[in-house]
Amino acid sequence: MPLICVLSGLVYLGNTFGLMDFQYIKDNISASPAFVVDADEVFSNLTILNTLRQQCGCKVLYSIKALPLSSILALAKPFVDGFSVSSLFEAQLADEVLAGDGDIHLTTPGLRPDEWPELSRLVTHISFNSLSQHQRFLEHLPSELSVGLRVNPKLSFLKDYRFDPCRPYSKLGIDIDDLWRSSCLEQVKGLHIHHVFSATDFTSLIKTLEKLRSYFGNDLAKLDWLNLGGGYLFNQIADHQPFINVVKQLKEDYQLEVIIEPGKMVVDNAGYLLTTVIDSFVSDGKTIAVLDTSVNHNPEVFEYQRQLELYEQDTNGSYSIVLAGCTCLAGDIFGEYQFNKPLAVGDKLIFKQVGAYSLIKANRFNGYNLPDIYQYQCRQITHTKHYPYQDYRQQWLAD
Repeated sequence: MPLICVLSGLVYLGNTFGLMDFQYIKDNISASPAFVVDADEVFSNLTILNTLRQQCGCKVLYSIKALPLSSILALAKPFVDGFSVSSLFEAQLADEVLAGDGDIHLTTPGLRPDEWPELSRLVTHISFNSLSQHQRFLEHLPSELSVGLRVNPKLSFLKDYRFDPCRPYSKLGIDIDDLWRSSCLEQVKGLHIHHVFSATDFTSLIKTLEKLRSYFGNDLAKLDWLNLGGGYLFNQIADHQPFINVVKQLKEDYQLEVIIEPGKMVVDNAGYLLTTVIDSFVSDGKTIAVLDTSVNHNPEVFEYQRQLELYEQDTNGSYSIVLAGCTCLAGDIFGEYQFNKPLAVGDKLIFKQVGAYSLIKANRFNGYNLPDIYQYQCRQITHTKHYPYQDYRQQWLAD
């Protein structure tokens, strides 16, 4: 029986989600570069979270730092209990979308005194990032604000320190030993733990909760909530039972409200970057194809030396081509890819899995514009955003 669902006011009839028609995208999107959001895939990811919520009773927040597009927030709203934010602007956007119907959780190392009056009015929960941050703002807390602390459990599960919240000399959270020696646990309603990135099993969560229990034991029952953070790719984990079990156990043992705040999991596999070859030549024996996009439209390519997945790549192809961005930065390179035929000027290519931490980090270096934004939904394409010259001009004009 086909699924029937409503996506942003449209009825979707189909048996599966996420079946992006790449040729249809190329044929029906004229602007290039273009950032394409697959709303069907977002819906599928949100459905997974909603099922988890029903199975174990956890609360789900969407971490809007991954991609704060208004269409994504509107799509997520019926499936989540609120949003997770890291700044005043994010809190303002969350408040605007939720309109009082949902929680707003804040945690950040960069809490500014001049923004605090407005922030404290907007958010429902805050997890202070350090003991000193907690002490500085302790006297200025609205009575209705639920106060917590972010804990660094001092357990590293990532080999790459650039992604590791528990790296040596971490700026993220209170050392669990320092918290244990302090009396601050008596002054708060919750704890926040965000300790992984792109995890595809729950081993790290189980080990971290074991350590938390060993330190605080029954004192956890004095709290109202425990935020397990984000970093778990629930849509890439086949067996959710270990997660369901630990959440149920926490609720049973300590009567805690258990919260998760996924971001990347919701949008990453739902984002695509359409680009066009605008030049091709040979340099030192290698073919270079210059694209009308740039790593500045997906800065993690340069920051973390990632090579994006490309729809047209054929790993067995006999044509090796370096895909280069269009700016004057020498390192504006997406990498070397294999194709089964040469690329020509005018050919369109699609980078996959760029929904998270791409467009939100993008910039207009060299004055190249940001990609237009399209939404792919129920095999319909909607052009949702174009950035005119006035946006660029306004950014650099003096007030």
